[in-house]
Amino acid sequence: MIRRISILDRSRTREGHPAPQALRDTVELARAAERLGYHRFWVSEHHSVPGVAGSAPTVLAAAVAGATRRIRVGTGGVMLPNHQPLVVAEQFGVLESLFPGRIDMGLGRSVGFTGGIRRALGRDTGDADRFEEQLAELLGWLDGTQRAHPEVHARPAEGLRIPAYVLATGEGAGIAARAGLPLVVGDLRARERVAQAARRYRAEFRPSAAGSEPYVVVSGTVAVADTPEAARRILIPEAWSLAHSRTRGSFPPLRPAEEVEALAMTPKERELYEGGLAGHVHGTQEQVAKQLAEVAEQTGADELLVTTSTYDRTALLDSFERLARLAGLTGPAGSAGL
Repeated sequence: MIRRISILDRSRTREGHPAPQALRDTVELARAAERLGYHRFWVSEHHSVPGVAGSAPTVLAAAVAGATRRIRVGTGGVMLPNHQPLVVAEQFGVLESLFPGRIDMGLGRSVGFTGGIRRALGRDTGDADRFEEQLAELLGWLDGTQRAHPEVHARPAEGLRIPAYVLATGEGAGIAARAGLPLVVGDLRARERVAQAARRYRAEFRPSAAGSEPYVVVSGTVAVADTPEAARRILIPEAWSLAHSRTRGSFPPLRPAEEVEALAMTPKERELYEGGLAGHVHGTQEQVAKQLAEVAEQTGADELLVTTSTYDRTALLDSFERLARLAGLTGPAGSAGL
């Protein structure tokens, strides 16, 4: 079994529930995660997506940290190409100052997924290619080594120890290795690709002030229930939302599983929907324990970051409770270590 398990919540909106409720649901889930003994709780960054309320991860992380006491809190991640590194450093400096020893800085290299969003953010697709440069600048603001603006200091961030993590997309594994930072890679539907990224990262890792050894976090959907059928139903709303987005160009709020099952789908929608259900870790506690053991063997992961979203919040919480039991999480979570 992977020794540490954490949660990334994307603040998915649900049909009939407005975006503010999704954000409140995220905060409530964080409280439950702390009670159950999960290691950390992260939130994400998405812009102009109808199905996601989490557009300002550092703001939401502050709400989560304020509502909890011990669990580590962070971002999965702040998309660095969308922001000035100085501003990101300042935001995390404020978070770490308010909640010392509990803040993680997960960083990704994606930009807005449509031209309109990128224009609104003042960015273009080429900005993602500058991620490694931006990452170095951001780390320099934190440790005081940046020299591009010698008269400027990131207050109150400079001098604080805020663990940074690199979310792997494309070249992300190599960037994390060269920076000597922990790697976050997903998703578990493509386990061999995840395993390859982890192997490359370990082979190229350069020790740094952030860590002397590689550290791999694998992320993906995990659904646990009393029957395989019930676990599969947890996956249905997200699978349909994904199929809808790829056929109609809009990522919608989650719908109840029974509504999705009653839909008439085109052949293409059905193909995408069934594909969206395939490959995830799901089933009874015994089945999921076996699957996670296989993931651990394939990837050598140090940590699992669970990204499950669904319409039924009761079923979601039950799944996290079952996962905590099978993993032997002792709760409440502490803030020590990575």
